[in-house]
Amino acid sequence: MTHTLTDSWTMTRRELAHWGRQPVAVVVNLVFPVMLLLMFGYLVGGGRGVTGEYLAFLVPGMLALTMAFGLEGTMIAVTRDLDKGVIDRFRSMPMANGAVLVGRSVADMLQSALGLGVLLAVAAALGWRTEGGPAGFLGAVGLLLLFRFAMLWIGIHLALVAGKPELVQAVQILVWPVGFLSNAFATPDSMPGWLGTAVQWNPLSHTATAVRDLFGAPGGQPDHVGAAVLWPLALLAVFLPLAVRRFTRLGR
Repeated sequence: MTHTLTDSWTMTRRELAHWGRQPVAVVVNLVFPVMLLLMFGYLVGGGRGVTGEYLAFLVPGMLALTMAFGLEGTMIAVTRDLDKGVIDRFRSMPMANGAVLVGRSVADMLQSALGLGVLLAVAAALGWRTEGGPAGFLGAVGLLLLFRFAMLWIGIHLALVAGKPELVQAVQILVWPVGFLSNAFATPDSMPGWLGTAVQWNPLSHTATAVRDLFGAPGGQPDHVGAAVLWPLALLAVFLPLAVRRFTRLGR
């Protein structure tokens, strides 16, 4: 167990070291969600079917959307290591199996937590406030990071399947419908029946709705909290073993 943790931390530090060599990519990942928040909050507008202040409704949706986006960085990093034979070299070393994937996921979770903090700070500067108290705030952040963790392992698995960086863009296109076919910007009640039904079933919508409830924001429903926990756990139960199995079979 100690050997596994040590190897995983070594791989995590390797990924964190890339931040210093690629500061532009890190800044872009942090700024892009802020641009979306400003664009939908003040330029595009929206909020169809929203009762109450739109910014209070939008911020939790944007936080959930941010946890779904940005997987291309993970996928490109994994496929680049595959394409250059870096992972093959790691596999030939006396290293715990899966430490490369764990290190990648831990580094990405640290970046996700940083991005979440930046977006929350910008929202607070715009006048957004949470009404759910400290427990509600921590619960909401926990649900957001749980959803992100599940999405990361989906990205890692898809990257291992794709194998090459140039194939990532084709796979990445699948993420956008999941993100925008949600209640991040408007309520399902304001949409056509079939579309509203699809939006309600989206795991991202459950997370956004649960986070709104914990923040005390418009559009929140307490009965979505359970689904916001179960959906990511179900996705992890499927894609984490698939990713580890795919990684184990590489080079055979």
